[in-house]
Amino acid sequence: MKGHEHKIPRMEDILNLPVQDPPCAEFSAAHIKWVKVEGGRQGGDDIALIPFARVGDFVKGESSNAECPASFRIESRRRRPEGSISKPRVDGYLEYTLYWCSYGPEDYRENESGVLDGCSTKPASGKGSRPGRRHMMRGCICHFTVKRLYTRPLLALIIYNQRNHVDKSGSPCHGILDQDAMGTRAMYAPRISEEQRQKVMSMLYVGIPLDSIVQHHMEMVEGHGGPHNRDDFLSRNDVRNMERVIRNSSHELHEDDECSIRMWVQRHRKNVFYFQDSSGSEPFVLGMQTDWQLQQLVQYGHNGYIAFHSTFGLKKLKYPLCTLLVFNASRDAIPVAWVITSSFVSQDIHKWIGLLAERIQTKDPRWRLDAFLVDDPSFEISIIREAFQCRVLLCIWRARRSWIRRLLKTCCNFDVQREMFKHLGWLLYCTRRPNTMDSVEEFMQVFVDQCAFMDYFKSRWLPNIELWANGIRSLPVAGPEPNAAIESYHLRLKSKLFNEQYVNSWSRVDWLIHTLTTEFQSSYWLDQYSIETGYFENLRDKSFSTNAWYQALQILNVDVILDEQNLQYAKVISQTDRSLAYTIWNPGSEFSLCDCPWSRLGNLCKHVIKVAITCKSRQVARPLLSAQVYRQALLTLLQNPPDDPLVLDHAILHATRLQQDIKGLEVLSNSGLLQPLPSEISSHVADNILFPRLH
Repeated sequence: MKGHEHKIPRMEDILNLPVQDPPCAEFSAAHIKWVKVEGGRQGGDDIALIPFARVGDFVKGESSNAECPASFRIESRRRRPEGSISKPRVDGYLEYTLYWCSYGPEDYRENESGVLDGCSTKPASGKGSRPGRRHMMRGCICHFTVKRLYTRPLLALIIYNQRNHVDKSGSPCHGILDQDAMGTRAMYAPRISEEQRQKVMSMLYVGIPLDSIVQHHMEMVEGHGGPHNRDDFLSRNDVRNMERVIRNSSHELHEDDECSIRMWVQRHRKNVFYFQDSSGSEPFVLGMQTDWQLQQLVQYGHNGYIAFHSTFGLKKLKYPLCTLLVFNASRDAIPVAWVITSSFVSQDIHKWIGLLAERIQTKDPRWRLDAFLVDDPSFEISIIREAFQCRVLLCIWRARRSWIRRLLKTCCNFDVQREMFKHLGWLLYCTRRPNTMDSVEEFMQVFVDQCAFMDYFKSRWLPNIELWANGIRSLPVAGPEPNAAIESYHLRLKSKLFNEQYVNSWSRVDWLIHTLTTEFQSSYWLDQYSIETGYFENLRDKSFSTNAWYQALQILNVDVILDEQNLQYAKVISQTDRSLAYTIWNPGSEFSLCDCPWSRLGNLCKHVIKVAITCKSRQVARPLLSAQVYRQALLTLLQNPPDDPLVLDHAILHATRLQQDIKGLEVLSNSGLLQPLPSEISSHVADNILFPRLH
């Protein structure tokens, strides 16, 4: 790194230095070009400028030094308010933080060997004996200072006072270069990693006993041939301390909910990607994402999909909850971010969606998204497209679930339920009449005697039915497979939060935040850990271990009975009782209905999805309603090419992009996310080079 150093005259020139922002998620001193400052209080020290938002990434990177694993603690910190200095120095600070290697500055190595009595020696920092950390102190003088510049608050000046992990004599004092540390914990980082801590905390949150955690850890260490890092030295004491932290923690940091939320945000800044406190004109908005959630988003969202699960708890919680989901290899929906807002999430999405996208790109600059699923047509689609540079699909699981559950509640006749459900699909897609309100009028006349459902439909859905119909006309519609995964997440969230034992906490947002980021997330962590390692399979909640999408893929094709001459219904042999077959009415449609017990509760069952997959693969049923609408839109444009030469030129220029989009949609269809267009239309459009993509 000496080759990267450049001489500059004085500290006054620091604002002329380049701001360095390495593309990797975490970076160290090795990734930075340092400048040795001349004169002043920092004379001889190495300095560099980085974005203040990335100070945490630098600290993590420095702690991962291969030769000297360390943990940098905050030795001292000072802050001053903006406007407190009339003429600030060029290196004047808003925040000043001194980071010191946790193996110093005190040195108790001689004390441990009995040569010197440490009780009579005052530590170099004057902070006392640091109870519980004496065994770690080996005199390391590696430390650096971070200044958040007063005149440039978005920048941080790093002043590396001592970059080598050595003691006062200049000799290595820990890590693999220290001969005296060989075979001891001093070879490794002084504390367990944040990943190991989160792993143990998650085990405790899901109820795994302390002894089982310790035993499991010992088996894992033995399995890879003994200890290799500090995490492998996890002790019963470590686990007991974390157990005590959980036992003594509370969601109620302050009796006032708003004050409690602000305190939580201050303590968990790294888990907050957006926060706006409520004021007279601005709503409350809190965007949360833990490190584990970010890892899942990067892993499963790359070349994959993100789905919205919005407006949960609108009636019971103080503020509704919005979740962003990804799908893992088992087709399970995993929560990767939560947004709590006092207004509708679609109204404030422009405030935080870009920040979330930047957070992902910072973690992995190569990360790309294939499609974004929205469950509400009122979302600002252009903002999502701009933030993630991907396709946006409309997901109708919420409308489907709401309608079938209300039908089951207000109508006792299964045949009437089936017909009404089918007509609701026609209404939503306007497949019988081009005008939405004409379809609504026809629906109400046909089922005029179903007063209870009609009252519900008029009050809850009629004001927004045009919005939904327009959304379906303008966006591709997701198939039933992801609907099942989202619905499974919905049921799991409902089961956890709406347990009657929490009824007195529903009015507090701090309780919701605490529950989501501790117990609820830990249940998903256990699922993933169990899938990856095979451990603790018996502790998983079997009712939510798989969803209907995954279950449908386990049904054999021979167990689907489909009469190609009569597509009014299909049958699927039960996987638990071979003498039983379930009937699926209106097969292959988004509005299919099954007579199995799970479907009769208003849920999307595996039989409906299996039949939809079968119909698509055999191409024996009518195209899904979404495919019919998309097909009609394509045919209309193909049969009526634009007369205006300027518009025609625009169409030709976008022909290539259209072909790419169709290929992309076919990829989504093959993955089960989107139903494909009928083959004759797909080939017709792909071959027509003059077909424009109009905006």
